[in-house]
Amino acid sequence: MIRGSCACGAVRFELARPPSMMATCHCSRCRKLGASAFAFVRGDDVRWVSGRDVVAWLEPEPPFTFVRSFCRRCGSALGELGSDAESFPISAHLLDDDPGIPNRFHEFVADKPAWSVIGDDAPQFPGHPVRAAASD
Repeated sequence: MIRGSCACGAVRFELARPPSMMATCHCSRCRKLGASAFAFVRGDDVRWVSGRDVVAWLEPEPPFTFVRSFCRRCGSALGELGSDAESFPISAHLLDDDPGIPNRFHEFVADKPAWSVIGDDAPQFPGHPVRAAASD
């Protein structure tokens, strides 16, 4: 079991299994929302301990497509925690316990500010890796 929480502790959850993947997004929206490191979790693996009632949602404006959630009390970025989807990304910074998986890739590296230094050997993509693979 992996525990997770927001900064103030109002939102608490547990994961029955480790996330299926972790990655880092360098797009401006993810950076500004404080959710650039993300972990994909399965909805069935999430057990809410507390705080589902304090989760607020931010709808995207084009060109962005992902809905984001955050804690209404402390503002912690939650990714898509609370989604009804089968699998969804959450902010990896929420995880209180080590998920035991490495960062798989970096996306939108072309948008990365000069001051941000990538410190691992994970593959880097100028945009979204799925879109990059589709255009090859």
